[in-house]
Amino acid sequence: MVQLTALTQEVLSAILKTIDEGIHVVNTEGKTIFYNEVAATHDGMNVKEVQGKDLLDVFPSLTEQSSTLLRVIKTGKPIYNQTQVYVNIHGARIDTINTTLPIFVDKQIIGGVEIAKDYTRMKQLSESLLDLQKSVNKNNKKKTSKNVKYTLDDLKSVNPIFQSLKDEAIKLAKSDSPILVYGESGTGKELFVQGVHHESLRGDGPFIAQNCAAIPETLLESILFGTAKGSYTGAVERKGLFELADGGTLFLDELHTMPIELQAKLLRVLEDGMVRRVGSAQNISVDVRVIAAMNVHPNTALENQKLRSDLYYRLNVFTFSLLPIRERKEDILYLTDYFIQFFNKKLNKRIKGIEKKLESFFMSHLWPGNVRELKHTIEYMMNVCEDEVLQMIDLPIMMKQHAAVNENVENSLSLRKNIEEMERQLIDSALKMSDGNINQAAKLLEIPRQTLQYKLKKIRD
Repeated sequence: MVQLTALTQEVLSAILKTIDEGIHVVNTEGKTIFYNEVAATHDGMNVKEVQGKDLLDVFPSLTEQSSTLLRVIKTGKPIYNQTQVYVNIHGARIDTINTTLPIFVDKQIIGGVEIAKDYTRMKQLSESLLDLQKSVNKNNKKKTSKNVKYTLDDLKSVNPIFQSLKDEAIKLAKSDSPILVYGESGTGKELFVQGVHHESLRGDGPFIAQNCAAIPETLLESILFGTAKGSYTGAVERKGLFELADGGTLFLDELHTMPIELQAKLLRVLEDGMVRRVGSAQNISVDVRVIAAMNVHPNTALENQKLRSDLYYRLNVFTFSLLPIRERKEDILYLTDYFIQFFNKKLNKRIKGIEKKLESFFMSHLWPGNVRELKHTIEYMMNVCEDEVLQMIDLPIMMKQHAAVNENVENSLSLRKNIEEMERQLIDSALKMSDGNINQAAKLLEIPRQTLQYKLKKIRD
Protein backbone atom coordinates (compact mmCIF):
# COMPACT_ATOMS: atom_id res chain seq x y z
CA MET A 1 0.00 0.00 0.00
CA VAL A 2 1.34 3.42 -0.96
CA GLN A 3 1.78 5.62 2.13
CA LEU A 4 1.11 9.35 2.24
CA THR A 5 3.14 11.69 4.45
CA ALA A 6 1.30 13.48 7.25
CA LEU A 7 1.77 16.81 5.44
CA THR A 8 0.45 15.40 2.16
CA GLN A 9 -2.59 13.94 3.92
CA GLU A 10 -3.27 17.25 5.66
CA VAL A 11 -3.07 19.25 2.42
CA LEU A 12 -5.20 16.72 0.51
CA SER A 13 -7.80 16.70 3.27
CA ALA A 14 -7.94 20.51 3.30
CA ILE A 15 -8.47 20.61 -0.46
CA LEU A 16 -11.20 17.97 -0.47
CA LYS A 17 -13.06 19.70 2.36
CA THR A 18 -13.44 22.84 0.24
CA ILE A 19 -15.21 21.00 -2.59
CA ASP A 20 -18.96 21.61 -2.64
CA GLU A 21 -19.83 18.01 -3.52
CA GLY A 22 -19.92 14.81 -1.53
CA ILE A 23 -16.49 13.12 -1.52
CA HIS A 24 -16.09 9.58 -0.19
CA VAL A 25 -12.75 7.75 -0.43
CA VAL A 26 -12.18 4.14 0.57
CA ASN A 27 -9.11 1.92 0.50
CA THR A 28 -8.91 -1.48 -1.16
CA GLU A 29 -10.34 -3.10 1.96
CA GLY A 30 -13.50 -0.99 1.73
CA LYS A 31 -12.70 1.18 4.74
CA THR A 32 -13.36 4.91 4.57
CA ILE A 33 -10.18 7.00 4.58
CA PHE A 34 -11.84 10.32 3.72
CA TYR A 35 -15.40 11.54 4.02
CA ASN A 36 -16.32 15.23 3.82
CA GLU A 37 -19.14 17.17 5.45
CA VAL A 38 -21.10 17.50 2.20
CA ALA A 39 -21.19 13.71 1.80
CA ALA A 40 -22.26 13.36 5.43
CA THR A 41 -25.13 15.80 4.85
CA HIS A 42 -26.23 13.85 1.77
CA ASP A 43 -26.14 10.56 3.66
CA GLY A 44 -27.86 11.78 6.83
CA MET A 45 -24.77 10.91 8.86
CA ASN A 46 -21.94 12.67 10.63
CA VAL A 47 -18.33 12.26 9.56
CA LYS A 48 -17.28 10.31 12.69
CA GLU A 49 -19.90 7.63 12.00
CA VAL A 50 -18.27 6.84 8.64
CA GLN A 51 -14.60 7.77 8.89
CA GLY A 52 -12.42 4.68 9.40
CA LYS A 53 -15.43 2.33 9.24
CA ASP A 54 -16.17 -0.48 6.83
CA LEU A 55 -18.46 0.76 4.05
CA LEU A 56 -20.90 -2.15 4.32
CA ASP A 57 -21.22 -1.70 8.09
CA VAL A 58 -22.25 1.94 7.75
CA PHE A 59 -24.56 1.37 4.78
CA PRO A 60 -26.00 -2.11 5.47
CA SER A 61 -28.28 -2.17 2.44
CA LEU A 62 -25.28 -2.15 0.08
CA THR A 63 -23.40 -5.23 -1.09
CA GLU A 64 -20.13 -5.78 -2.93
CA GLN A 65 -22.18 -5.92 -6.13
CA SER A 66 -24.44 -2.91 -5.57
CA SER A 67 -21.83 -0.56 -4.09
CA THR A 68 -20.30 1.55 -6.84
CA LEU A 69 -17.18 2.15 -4.74
CA LEU A 70 -16.51 -1.56 -4.18
CA ARG A 71 -17.24 -2.39 -7.81
CA VAL A 72 -14.75 0.21 -9.02
CA ILE A 73 -12.06 -1.14 -6.68
CA LYS A 74 -12.71 -4.66 -7.95
CA THR A 75 -12.84 -3.85 -11.69
CA GLY A 76 -10.54 -0.83 -11.87
CA LYS A 77 -13.07 0.77 -14.25
CA PRO A 78 -14.75 4.16 -13.59
CA ILE A 79 -18.52 4.57 -13.32
CA TYR A 80 -20.05 7.87 -14.42
CA ASN A 81 -23.32 9.53 -13.33
CA GLN A 82 -25.00 6.46 -11.90
CA THR A 83 -27.94 6.65 -9.53
CA GLN A 84 -27.45 4.78 -6.25
CA VAL A 85 -30.15 4.17 -3.66
CA TYR A 86 -29.16 2.87 -0.21
CA VAL A 87 -30.13 2.92 3.45
CA ASN A 88 -27.84 4.28 6.18
CA ILE A 89 -27.44 2.83 9.69
CA HIS A 90 -30.28 5.06 10.90
CA GLY A 91 -32.71 3.46 8.43
CA ALA A 92 -32.99 6.53 6.19
CA ARG A 93 -33.16 5.99 2.43
CA ILE A 94 -30.63 8.02 0.43
CA ASP A 95 -30.71 8.85 -3.30
CA THR A 96 -27.51 10.08 -4.97
CA ILE A 97 -26.01 10.42 -8.43
CA ASN A 98 -22.41 9.21 -8.29
CA THR A 99 -19.30 9.39 -10.38
CA THR A 100 -16.90 6.79 -8.98
CA LEU A 101 -13.25 6.49 -9.97
CA PRO A 102 -10.46 4.05 -9.11
CA ILE A 103 -7.31 5.56 -7.58
CA PHE A 104 -4.05 4.33 -9.12
CA VAL A 105 -0.52 4.96 -7.90
CA ASP A 106 2.32 3.47 -9.98
CA LYS A 107 -0.28 1.42 -11.87
CA GLN A 108 -1.44 -0.14 -8.59
CA ILE A 109 -5.00 0.42 -7.41
CA ILE A 110 -5.00 1.81 -3.87
CA GLY A 111 -8.67 2.67 -3.44
CA GLY A 112 -11.67 4.43 -4.91
CA VAL A 113 -13.15 7.92 -4.76
CA GLU A 114 -16.80 8.76 -5.17
CA ILE A 115 -18.17 12.21 -6.06
CA ALA A 116 -21.85 12.29 -5.15
CA LYS A 117 -24.66 14.70 -5.88
CA ASP A 118 -27.74 14.77 -3.69
CA TYR A 119 -30.42 13.15 -5.84
CA THR A 120 -33.10 13.71 -3.18
CA ARG A 121 -32.65 17.48 -3.37
CA MET A 122 -32.67 17.33 -7.15
CA LYS A 123 -35.95 15.42 -7.03
CA GLN A 124 -37.39 18.07 -4.76
CA LEU A 125 -36.31 20.64 -7.32
CA SER A 126 -38.07 18.68 -10.06
CA GLU A 127 -41.22 18.63 -7.96
CA SER A 128 -41.00 22.40 -7.58
CA LEU A 129 -40.71 22.70 -11.35
CA LEU A 130 -43.83 20.55 -11.78
CA ASP A 131 -45.72 22.69 -9.28
CA LEU A 132 -44.69 25.79 -11.19
CA GLN A 133 -45.74 24.22 -14.50
CA LYS A 134 -49.11 23.28 -13.01
CA SER A 135 -49.60 26.79 -11.68
CA VAL A 136 -48.71 28.35 -15.03
CA ASN A 137 -51.17 26.06 -16.82
CA LYS A 138 -53.98 27.09 -14.48
CA ASN A 139 -53.22 30.76 -15.01
CA ASN A 140 -53.11 30.28 -18.78
CA LYS A 141 -56.53 28.65 -18.75
CA LYS A 142 -57.97 31.63 -16.93
CA LYS A 143 -56.52 34.08 -19.45
CA THR A 144 -57.31 32.33 -22.71
CA SER A 145 -58.75 29.16 -24.14
CA LYS A 146 -55.57 28.70 -26.15
CA ASN A 147 -52.45 27.48 -24.35
CA VAL A 148 -49.94 28.34 -27.05
CA LYS A 149 -48.32 31.56 -28.14
CA TYR A 150 -47.81 30.75 -31.83
CA THR A 151 -49.87 29.50 -34.74
CA LEU A 152 -48.75 28.13 -38.11
CA ASP A 153 -49.28 31.62 -39.54
CA ASP A 154 -46.29 32.73 -37.48
CA LEU A 155 -44.04 30.45 -39.53
CA LYS A 156 -43.17 32.99 -42.21
CA SER A 157 -42.06 31.63 -45.57
CA VAL A 158 -42.53 32.12 -49.31
CA ASN A 159 -40.83 28.81 -50.11
CA PRO A 160 -43.31 26.48 -51.93
CA ILE A 161 -42.07 23.34 -50.16
CA PHE A 162 -42.33 24.98 -46.75
CA GLN A 163 -45.80 26.31 -47.61
CA SER A 164 -47.01 22.82 -48.61
CA LEU A 165 -45.58 21.45 -45.34
CA LYS A 166 -47.68 23.96 -43.40
CA ASP A 167 -50.77 23.02 -45.44
CA GLU A 168 -50.17 19.33 -44.67
CA ALA A 169 -49.72 20.14 -40.98
CA ILE A 170 -53.13 21.86 -40.88
CA LYS A 171 -54.78 18.74 -42.33
CA LEU A 172 -52.99 16.26 -40.06
CA ALA A 173 -53.43 18.38 -36.94
CA LYS A 174 -56.98 17.04 -36.54
CA SER A 175 -55.63 13.52 -35.94
CA ASP A 176 -54.58 12.21 -32.53
CA SER A 177 -51.66 10.21 -33.96
CA PRO A 178 -48.16 11.05 -32.71
CA ILE A 179 -45.89 13.29 -34.76
CA LEU A 180 -42.11 13.37 -35.20
CA VAL A 181 -40.50 16.65 -36.25
CA TYR A 182 -36.91 16.86 -37.46
CA GLY A 183 -35.06 20.10 -38.02
CA GLU A 184 -31.73 21.74 -37.32
CA SER A 185 -31.47 24.14 -34.39
CA GLY A 186 -33.19 27.41 -35.17
CA THR A 187 -35.61 26.13 -37.82
CA GLY A 188 -38.67 26.74 -35.62
CA LYS A 189 -39.60 23.27 -34.35
CA GLU A 190 -41.43 24.40 -31.21
CA LEU A 191 -43.22 27.17 -33.11
CA PHE A 192 -44.34 24.54 -35.64
CA VAL A 193 -45.50 22.16 -32.91
CA GLN A 194 -47.44 24.91 -31.14
CA GLY A 195 -49.08 25.68 -34.49
CA VAL A 196 -50.14 22.05 -34.88
CA HIS A 197 -51.62 22.03 -31.37
CA HIS A 198 -53.49 25.26 -32.12
CA GLU A 199 -55.04 23.72 -35.25
CA SER A 200 -55.91 20.44 -33.52
CA LEU A 201 -59.11 19.39 -31.79
CA ARG A 202 -57.08 19.68 -28.58
CA GLY A 203 -56.44 23.39 -29.10
CA ASP A 204 -58.38 24.31 -25.96
CA GLY A 205 -56.48 21.72 -23.92
CA PRO A 206 -53.09 22.07 -22.26
CA PHE A 207 -49.87 22.32 -24.25
CA ILE A 208 -46.78 21.26 -22.31
CA ALA A 209 -43.27 21.36 -23.72
CA GLN A 210 -40.28 19.60 -22.18
CA ASN A 211 -36.73 19.63 -23.51
CA CYS A 212 -35.38 16.18 -22.65
CA ALA A 213 -31.81 17.49 -22.61
CA ALA A 214 -32.60 20.18 -20.04
CA ILE A 215 -33.34 17.77 -17.17
CA PRO A 216 -30.81 15.29 -15.68
CA GLU A 217 -31.48 11.79 -16.99
CA THR A 218 -32.18 10.48 -13.53
CA LEU A 219 -34.95 13.03 -12.94
CA LEU A 220 -36.68 12.83 -16.28
CA GLU A 221 -38.74 9.76 -15.38
CA SER A 222 -40.35 11.41 -12.34
CA ILE A 223 -40.86 14.62 -14.34
CA LEU A 224 -42.74 12.74 -17.07
CA PHE A 225 -44.66 10.17 -15.06
CA GLY A 226 -44.97 11.72 -11.60
CA THR A 227 -44.23 10.20 -8.20
CA ALA A 228 -46.06 8.13 -5.60
CA LYS A 229 -45.91 8.88 -1.90
CA GLY A 230 -42.96 7.10 -0.30
CA SER A 231 -41.22 6.25 -3.59
CA TYR A 232 -38.21 8.02 -2.09
CA THR A 233 -37.48 10.01 1.05
CA GLY A 234 -39.99 12.85 1.33
CA ALA A 235 -41.82 11.94 -1.88
CA VAL A 236 -45.49 12.88 -2.19
CA GLU A 237 -48.22 12.03 -4.64
CA ARG A 238 -47.47 14.24 -7.61
CA LYS A 239 -48.61 14.33 -11.21
CA GLY A 240 -46.09 14.12 -14.01
CA LEU A 241 -46.21 15.94 -17.33
CA PHE A 242 -48.33 13.23 -18.95
CA GLU A 243 -51.09 13.76 -16.40
CA LEU A 244 -50.75 17.55 -16.60
CA ALA A 245 -51.09 17.33 -20.40
CA ASP A 246 -54.23 15.14 -20.20
CA GLY A 247 -56.65 16.22 -22.93
CA GLY A 248 -53.93 18.15 -24.73
CA THR A 249 -50.47 17.85 -26.26
CA LEU A 250 -47.10 16.90 -24.76
CA PHE A 251 -44.13 18.14 -26.77
CA LEU A 252 -40.86 16.28 -26.12
CA ASP A 253 -37.96 18.17 -27.65
CA GLU A 254 -34.52 16.59 -28.26
CA LEU A 255 -36.04 13.14 -27.85
CA HIS A 256 -32.73 11.48 -28.77
CA THR A 257 -31.22 12.66 -25.46
CA MET A 258 -33.76 10.64 -23.47
CA PRO A 259 -32.20 7.50 -21.91
CA ILE A 260 -32.91 4.35 -23.92
CA GLU A 261 -34.53 2.66 -20.89
CA LEU A 262 -36.94 5.56 -20.49
CA GLN A 263 -37.75 5.47 -24.19
CA ALA A 264 -39.14 1.96 -23.61
CA LYS A 265 -41.52 3.32 -20.97
CA LEU A 266 -42.55 6.13 -23.29
CA LEU A 267 -43.34 3.57 -25.97
CA ARG A 268 -45.64 1.70 -23.58
CA VAL A 269 -47.56 4.90 -22.83
CA LEU A 270 -47.96 5.55 -26.55
CA GLU A 271 -49.24 2.00 -27.04
CA ASP A 272 -51.80 1.75 -24.22
CA GLY A 273 -52.32 5.31 -22.96
CA MET A 274 -51.47 4.33 -19.38
CA VAL A 275 -48.86 5.87 -17.10
CA ARG A 276 -47.54 4.63 -13.79
CA ARG A 277 -46.04 7.06 -11.31
CA VAL A 278 -42.56 6.28 -10.00
CA GLY A 279 -42.96 4.00 -6.98
CA SER A 280 -46.60 3.16 -7.69
CA ALA A 281 -48.24 -0.08 -8.83
CA GLN A 282 -51.35 1.70 -10.13
CA ASN A 283 -51.87 2.55 -13.80
CA ILE A 284 -53.47 5.88 -14.70
CA SER A 285 -55.24 6.45 -18.00
CA VAL A 286 -54.22 9.60 -19.92
CA ASP A 287 -55.42 11.14 -23.16
CA VAL A 288 -52.34 12.85 -24.55
CA ARG A 289 -51.06 13.48 -28.03
CA VAL A 290 -47.27 13.19 -28.10
CA ILE A 291 -45.24 15.26 -30.53
CA ALA A 292 -41.49 14.67 -30.47
CA ALA A 293 -38.71 16.65 -32.11
CA MET A 294 -35.01 16.14 -32.79
CA ASN A 295 -32.25 18.38 -34.10
CA VAL A 296 -30.32 15.41 -35.50
CA HIS A 297 -31.55 13.27 -38.37
CA PRO A 298 -33.56 10.22 -37.15
CA ASN A 299 -31.32 7.88 -39.15
CA THR A 300 -28.26 9.31 -37.38
CA ALA A 301 -29.94 8.86 -33.99
CA LEU A 302 -30.82 5.25 -34.87
CA GLU A 303 -27.31 4.46 -36.09
CA ASN A 304 -25.78 5.94 -32.93
CA GLN A 305 -28.26 4.00 -30.77
CA LYS A 306 -29.68 7.22 -29.35
CA LEU A 307 -33.19 6.33 -30.47
CA ARG A 308 -35.01 3.02 -30.13
CA SER A 309 -36.18 1.71 -33.50
CA ASP A 310 -39.55 0.57 -32.11
CA LEU A 311 -40.20 4.03 -30.62
CA TYR A 312 -39.18 5.64 -33.90
CA TYR A 313 -41.64 3.52 -35.88
CA ARG A 314 -44.40 4.32 -33.38
CA LEU A 315 -43.75 8.06 -33.58
CA ASN A 316 -43.18 8.02 -37.31
CA VAL A 317 -46.88 8.01 -38.16
CA PHE A 318 -46.58 11.62 -39.32
CA THR A 319 -43.12 13.07 -39.92
CA PHE A 320 -42.22 16.64 -40.77
CA SER A 321 -38.76 17.78 -41.81
CA LEU A 322 -38.25 21.54 -41.45
CA LEU A 323 -35.94 22.84 -44.14
CA PRO A 324 -32.86 24.83 -43.07
CA ILE A 325 -32.89 28.39 -44.36
CA ARG A 326 -29.90 27.75 -46.66
CA GLU A 327 -32.19 25.39 -48.63
CA ARG A 328 -34.92 28.02 -49.04
CA LYS A 329 -32.91 30.99 -50.24
CA GLU A 330 -36.00 32.99 -51.17
CA ASP A 331 -36.84 33.22 -47.48
CA ILE A 332 -33.59 34.94 -46.48
CA LEU A 333 -34.44 38.41 -47.81
CA TYR A 334 -38.17 37.90 -47.15
CA LEU A 335 -37.48 37.18 -43.47
CA THR A 336 -34.89 39.95 -43.32
CA ASP A 337 -37.55 42.45 -44.32
CA TYR A 338 -40.05 40.89 -41.92
CA PHE A 339 -37.64 41.13 -38.96
CA ILE A 340 -36.74 44.73 -39.86
CA GLN A 341 -40.42 45.69 -39.68
CA PHE A 342 -40.81 43.72 -36.45
CA PHE A 343 -37.89 45.42 -34.73
CA ASN A 344 -38.84 48.83 -36.13
CA LYS A 345 -41.98 48.61 -33.99
CA LYS A 346 -40.25 47.06 -31.01
CA LEU A 347 -37.25 49.41 -30.96
CA ASN A 348 -39.05 52.48 -32.32
CA LYS A 349 -36.76 52.61 -35.35
CA ARG A 350 -37.28 53.59 -39.01
CA ILE A 351 -34.92 51.30 -40.88
CA LYS A 352 -35.95 51.00 -44.54
CA GLY A 353 -33.93 47.97 -45.63
CA ILE A 354 -30.39 46.72 -46.27
CA GLU A 355 -27.62 47.77 -48.64
CA LYS A 356 -26.85 45.66 -51.73
CA LYS A 357 -23.49 44.45 -50.42
CA LEU A 358 -25.13 43.20 -47.22
CA GLU A 359 -27.86 41.59 -49.29
CA SER A 360 -25.24 39.61 -51.23
CA PHE A 361 -23.53 38.54 -48.01
CA PHE A 362 -26.82 37.37 -46.48
CA MET A 363 -27.57 35.30 -49.58
CA SER A 364 -24.14 33.63 -49.55
CA HIS A 365 -23.97 33.02 -45.78
CA LEU A 366 -24.76 29.42 -44.74
CA TRP A 367 -26.75 30.43 -41.61
CA PRO A 368 -25.91 27.41 -39.43
CA GLY A 369 -28.22 28.84 -36.73
CA ASN A 370 -31.01 29.16 -39.32
CA VAL A 371 -33.93 31.57 -38.75
CA ARG A 372 -32.92 32.11 -35.10
CA GLU A 373 -29.46 33.28 -36.21
CA LEU A 374 -30.94 35.58 -38.85
CA LYS A 375 -33.40 37.10 -36.36
CA HIS A 376 -30.74 37.74 -33.73
CA THR A 377 -28.39 39.19 -36.36
CA ILE A 378 -31.06 41.66 -37.49
CA GLU A 379 -31.86 42.54 -33.88
CA TYR A 380 -28.21 43.33 -33.15
CA MET A 381 -27.83 45.39 -36.31
CA MET A 382 -31.02 47.34 -35.65
CA ASN A 383 -29.69 48.32 -32.23
CA VAL A 384 -26.35 49.64 -33.53
CA CYS A 385 -27.42 51.04 -36.92
CA GLU A 386 -27.15 54.84 -37.25
CA ASP A 387 -28.42 55.08 -40.83
CA GLU A 388 -31.70 54.43 -42.65
CA VAL A 389 -30.44 51.11 -44.06
CA LEU A 390 -28.50 48.27 -42.49
CA GLN A 391 -24.90 48.05 -43.74
CA MET A 392 -21.97 45.68 -43.54
CA ILE A 393 -20.46 47.81 -40.78
CA ASP A 394 -23.47 47.00 -38.58
CA LEU A 395 -22.82 43.23 -38.60
CA PRO A 396 -21.89 41.46 -35.35
CA ILE A 397 -18.11 41.22 -34.99
CA MET A 398 -17.85 37.49 -35.78
CA MET A 399 -19.92 37.81 -38.94
CA LYS A 400 -17.98 40.93 -39.92
CA GLN A 401 -14.73 38.94 -39.71
CA HIS A 402 -16.31 36.13 -41.72
CA ALA A 403 -17.45 38.60 -44.37
CA ALA A 404 -13.93 40.07 -44.60
CA VAL A 405 -12.45 36.62 -45.19
CA ASN A 406 -15.04 35.92 -47.89
CA GLU A 407 -14.24 39.24 -49.59
CA ASN A 408 -10.54 38.41 -49.66
CA VAL A 409 -11.30 35.02 -51.20
CA GLU A 410 -13.63 36.54 -53.78
CA ASN A 411 -10.94 39.03 -54.80
CA SER A 412 -8.56 36.15 -55.44
CA LEU A 413 -8.76 33.81 -58.43
CA SER A 414 -6.57 31.24 -56.69
CA LEU A 415 -8.44 27.95 -57.03
CA ARG A 416 -6.58 26.44 -54.07
CA LYS A 417 -7.36 29.35 -51.71
CA ASN A 418 -11.02 29.46 -52.71
CA ILE A 419 -11.42 25.71 -52.25
CA GLU A 420 -9.68 25.86 -48.87
CA GLU A 421 -11.95 28.66 -47.67
CA MET A 422 -15.08 26.88 -48.90
CA GLU A 423 -13.92 23.70 -47.16
CA ARG A 424 -13.29 25.66 -43.95
CA GLN A 425 -16.81 27.14 -44.09
CA LEU A 426 -18.45 23.77 -44.72
CA ILE A 427 -16.56 22.15 -41.83
CA ASP A 428 -17.46 25.05 -39.54
CA SER A 429 -21.14 24.77 -40.47
CA ALA A 430 -21.18 20.98 -40.02
CA LEU A 431 -19.63 21.30 -36.56
CA LYS A 432 -22.18 23.93 -35.55
CA MET A 433 -25.07 21.81 -36.83
CA SER A 434 -23.82 18.78 -34.91
CA ASP A 435 -23.00 20.74 -31.74
CA GLY A 436 -19.32 19.88 -32.15
CA ASN A 437 -19.87 16.12 -32.54
CA ILE A 438 -17.09 14.91 -34.87
CA ASN A 439 -18.91 11.72 -35.95
CA GLN A 440 -22.11 13.56 -36.89
CA ALA A 441 -20.19 16.35 -38.61
CA ALA A 442 -18.27 13.79 -40.68
CA LYS A 443 -21.56 12.18 -41.75
CA LEU A 444 -22.99 15.56 -42.76
CA LEU A 445 -19.85 16.23 -44.82
CA GLU A 446 -19.95 12.65 -46.17
CA ILE A 447 -16.29 12.05 -45.36
CA PRO A 448 -14.58 9.56 -42.97
CA ARG A 449 -14.16 10.68 -39.35
CA GLN A 450 -10.37 10.38 -39.64
CA THR A 451 -10.36 12.68 -42.69
CA LEU A 452 -12.31 15.33 -40.78
CA GLN A 453 -9.93 15.08 -37.82
CA TYR A 454 -6.97 15.51 -40.17
CA LYS A 455 -8.53 18.56 -41.81
CA LEU A 456 -9.39 20.10 -38.43
CA LYS A 457 -5.78 19.64 -37.26
CA LYS A 458 -4.56 21.22 -40.47
CA ILE A 459 -6.93 24.21 -40.05
CA ARG A 460 -5.97 24.76 -36.40
CA ASP A 461 -2.26 24.48 -37.08
